[in-house]
Amino acid sequence: MNQPANKSKQVNRAAVVDDNFIQYVSRLKRPEDRLDLTDFGMNETDFRELFDSQLMSRQLDLMARELRLENRVFYTIGSSGHEGNVLTGRLTRHTDPAFLHYRSGGFMMERSRKVDGIDPVHDTALSFAASMSDPSSGGRHKVWGSKPLWVLPQTSTIASHLPKAVGTALGIELARRSAQPMPIPEDAISVCSFGDASANHSTAQGAFNAAQWASYQGLAVPVLFICEDNGIGISVKSPDNWIKNTFQQRRGIQYFDADGLDLGRGYRQVQTAINYCRHERKPVFLHLKTVRLMGHAGTDFEVDYRDMGELERAEASDPLLRSAEIAVAAGLFSPEQIIADYQQMHQRCMSSARKADQQPRLKTLEQVIEPLAPHNAELIQADISREISRGDRAALFGSEAALPERQGPKHLAWLINKGLSDLMLKYPQALIFGEDVAQKGGVYTLTRQLLKQFSPKRVFNTLLDEQTILGLAQGYANLGFLPIPEIQYLAYFHNACDQIRGEAASLQFFSNGQFSNPMVVRIPSLGYQKGFGGHFHNDNSIAALRDIPGVLVACPSRGDDAVAMMRSCMALAAQCGRVVVFLEPIALYMRKDLHEDGDQGWCFDYPLPGDSVTIGEPRLYDQQSRDLLIITYGNGVPMSLQAARQAEQSGLCQATVMDLRWLQPLDAAAINSVAEHYDRILIVDEGRASASIGEGVVSLLVDGLPSRPMIHKLTGADCFTPLGDASATVLPNVDSVRAAIDRIMGSDSKRAE
Repeated sequence: MNQPANKSKQVNRAAVVDDNFIQYVSRLKRPEDRLDLTDFGMNETDFRELFDSQLMSRQLDLMARELRLENRVFYTIGSSGHEGNVLTGRLTRHTDPAFLHYRSGGFMMERSRKVDGIDPVHDTALSFAASMSDPSSGGRHKVWGSKPLWVLPQTSTIASHLPKAVGTALGIELARRSAQPMPIPEDAISVCSFGDASANHSTAQGAFNAAQWASYQGLAVPVLFICEDNGIGISVKSPDNWIKNTFQQRRGIQYFDADGLDLGRGYRQVQTAINYCRHERKPVFLHLKTVRLMGHAGTDFEVDYRDMGELERAEASDPLLRSAEIAVAAGLFSPEQIIADYQQMHQRCMSSARKADQQPRLKTLEQVIEPLAPHNAELIQADISREISRGDRAALFGSEAALPERQGPKHLAWLINKGLSDLMLKYPQALIFGEDVAQKGGVYTLTRQLLKQFSPKRVFNTLLDEQTILGLAQGYANLGFLPIPEIQYLAYFHNACDQIRGEAASLQFFSNGQFSNPMVVRIPSLGYQKGFGGHFHNDNSIAALRDIPGVLVACPSRGDDAVAMMRSCMALAAQCGRVVVFLEPIALYMRKDLHEDGDQGWCFDYPLPGDSVTIGEPRLYDQQSRDLLIITYGNGVPMSLQAARQAEQSGLCQATVMDLRWLQPLDAAAINSVAEHYDRILIVDEGRASASIGEGVVSLLVDGLPSRPMIHKLTGADCFTPLGDASATVLPNVDSVRAAIDRIMGSDSKRAE
């Protein structure tokens, strides 16, 4: 290389890589014996286009480094050294769903050839420039994504996209076996790429395990894992041969390695791996050798953690040097032509970037959030109103007389079970899956009989891994299914929160509404001490869910609401592509009575088909009273009703109880329209005091009410929930709600005095 080893870290390694290429090519000589490209399994067109895609990717990186200094480009994590992934871009199809590593510029340049009318250089320049015209994200992020190319955009590459790649592979096979209409061919494969460092992430390991687990049982899992191994993750080196020795003998995943630094050597290797995945329908781990050039990103000074000799060895392995050598040896180009093409490509990239810089960027909040949480009330209502055949329902439930609306008042668990049956009948693309949901019918039997009614193709168990369950949901949704995954307990959701936060809920936002992951995630939740009990079997932490933009969180407290709300949730998912989390209070599943034993006060009739609850609308109990408003949800509703009755019987006050029902987003207008009529408000929230629903309610009351009422808040403690009777020290109960009513009414009397 032509840079002295003692150069300081201020040396621009991008300029070194750029100059090295020109100097190296200028010294190339055409050999006496012309290289035959058919020896590599390719023809001249193959190689010309692959090399051209590599040049595009490289010059886009160099352009980004240069224009970053002028504040015209806002992203500099590049693909240099990984240009060998043009092979996977060429040898997979544009109808193979792809979830890509951020160093996948070569892949995108090459795949773009498969659909007419796409200019990948211009499109990438728009993305770099955060332009509203960016066809991937509309200027919200630099992502590799394309609707016509079936590249679903990723904003994180720390392996969080691997579970949904596995889910997509399993979804392809499920759709084929179910005769479910699919937007891609039946022999498509799911493609995902990642770095060697990311392969160590627990999320990646979970995805590999899920693929193995499914394949071990004879299920087809056509997923192509592409590990682009450059030997380093930011500054942490991978141990020598770590990836090879870890994955070469991994049961259930076929290992292939390929040289991503040499198009000639790598072509057949990559082709063999892809063909195996497509024809055998089994998981494949393609270990693609790459090298990282120009550091992790534009602000990364590699000399802080890599010695100059190591840097120069990496730069000497630049895959473009070998491609230029092959091009000259095969007689396709002279060195002068290659240099001219290289420089011409630079001008093309710079020109595209400067044009992109002139395009409008997002300027208002309304523009930014437009694709985040689509809500079309007319489509939702039309979907809810779409009737299910009465004859089909009678056949499903056994007879006209057995229809659930004819069975009289029932408890929450019974009503949810029948509601799920109706929804599965109404939406033939709906799937129910999770741990224990099939034969057992779930821990609390809420999915009982659904397997018998709808077959194992639509109701099935998964392995015990919440990341995989939510990854499956995303994969199935990609292919037109409407997933209803179950996470067994709210505490278990936290193991897999990023599958919603970082992946499912962000997809509409970062794809500018082009892709979505519709799903309704059912989670048994909140405080409960009978049977299992203890922290992991009753969890009142909802803060993690409320912090995810675009997610709708529903929480019914009674059975008729649960059925009607789930209808609205399914319509929202089906028509608007939204992610919905449906929290079901475990303690209320089997509850029948409200005030006295045998009063059946918490049993309700099954809502007639077509009945629903408007999203965001709370339920009010005794709304004529004006003494006190109690705002609550879930387990807090029957608690508050009991305490309110005691207060009324004692002559203290009459209280209206508001069941929020919808916890995220809170409907400020609906809540404040009721709250404005009250001078005293009590918020009862079994969630932890910090970051509780109650905090959100207080904020919207303070911000939205013209006058300042007296507001008291009763919450759970900032503590994990203990086992048995000790839970009463942590969670609200009827007595503590009553005591809070006494305090707020008493303090008001003292204030009046």
